[in-house]
Amino acid sequence: MNRKPVRVLLAAVCMTTALSACVQTGGGSSNAGAPPPVTSGKAASQSDINLSTAVRQALDKAPGFNVSGVFVRAQDGAVILTGTVHSADQIRQAEQIARTVPGVLVVVNKLTLWHGGNG
Repeated sequence: MNRKPVRVLLAAVCMTTALSACVQTGGGSSNAGAPPPVTSGKAASQSDINLSTAVRQALDKAPGFNVSGVFVRAQDGAVILTGTVHSADQIRQAEQIARTVPGVLVVVNKLTLWHGGNG
């Protein structure tokens, strides 16, 4: 049995659990305001940082896609997208774009619709 898919799936589950407890701040249309990737209690590896940066840049380059409310986390090829976008189409579009980035093995899409306002 090939253990790599199981390891990737396990990494995605662990990341989902760890990121559920994280508080995310910042945002903006560039990487300057984006927080660095967070991994399960360890400092992020340079490859994880590079992968999350590559995914964010790919999203930023997509015509009509507003990346300002999107946060990208990566660990061992698993990418988690969190935050808000303005349409359901952008939720699907973000996942499709992330899957095209070299090095991405799994995408966990936790994006939600932005409803605006104070509440």
